[in-house]
Amino acid sequence: MLKTNHYLSKDKLHFGWDNSLEPVLNVAPGENVAFEVIDAGSGQVTPDSTTADLANFDFSRVNAAFGPVHVDGAQPGDALKVSIVSIQTKGWGWTANIPGFGLLADRFKDEPELYIWKFDPETLAPAEFRPGGRVPLKPFPGIIGVAPAAPGVHGAVTPLSTGGNMDTRDLSVGTELYLPVEVPGALFSVGDGHAGQGDGEVCGTAIECPMDIVLHFDLVKNANLRYPRFTTPGPVSRHLDEKGYEVTMGVGPDLMESARNAVNDMVDLIATSRGMRPVEAYLLCSACADLRISEIVDEPHYIVNYYFPKVVFDG
Repeated sequence: MLKTNHYLSKDKLHFGWDNSLEPVLNVAPGENVAFEVIDAGSGQVTPDSTTADLANFDFSRVNAAFGPVHVDGAQPGDALKVSIVSIQTKGWGWTANIPGFGLLADRFKDEPELYIWKFDPETLAPAEFRPGGRVPLKPFPGIIGVAPAAPGVHGAVTPLSTGGNMDTRDLSVGTELYLPVEVPGALFSVGDGHAGQGDGEVCGTAIECPMDIVLHFDLVKNANLRYPRFTTPGPVSRHLDEKGYEVTMGVGPDLMESARNAVNDMVDLIATSRGMRPVEAYLLCSACADLRISEIVDEPHYIVNYYFPKVVFDG
């Protein structure tokens, strides 16, 4: 059995980042902590929820973070090294288009949509999306960070230079994350469990899920990082690469608009070729397809590509 020095239950949560919060746990460098993490909706979505339930979705309760944890000896200028030791999901998750949110919010402003995923929490075999689609899984926490030095409450949705809602798929088991410490004790928190996600999380949600996560803490003194950085233990996309990709391109002078164009075209391609409603294709893309900046130096036009893994339908 994996040794943990501390356990933090799901009732030790907060919304937003605030360095005046009292820590709920003190740990020493070299120790492990097991966190019980609920999903990004803080329990508003259950395995029995339907699309109709999104009408009552409360954005003030999204992206709960669990902590804060005081790390002994952490001082401004240090880096908190967080090693992701293990992740155990609960076997279900959800993806939603919530009107007013997401990269294509204008297109899907009147089309709420919720999909409940079921999967094996032990094998993490690809999860079914409607008949015909199976998405490879790679669990990770969407929220992971430390408190900023700036006073006051900083929102739970926007990422910060100290981490926060980074939604970075490769922050998975085996990864070592380095966070810039700005306040004594670092005041670390984690949350927003994802069973899988495409880079970009374009509809605003991934495969949102509750999870148990074990983290190991160390300090790097006087690292003086400006932003987080991380190292991965090996390849990061083998679970998606096997069959290649369908790729759409956005070309133009604005990276955000190019990203929207590439995603819009992929949504149309998947919807047409697979007999889905566009909003369903949008949810599926958010769960598994990757935005990439492929060209940024030949101004005034840049290229953003959107990679959809063929293994979802051909695996």
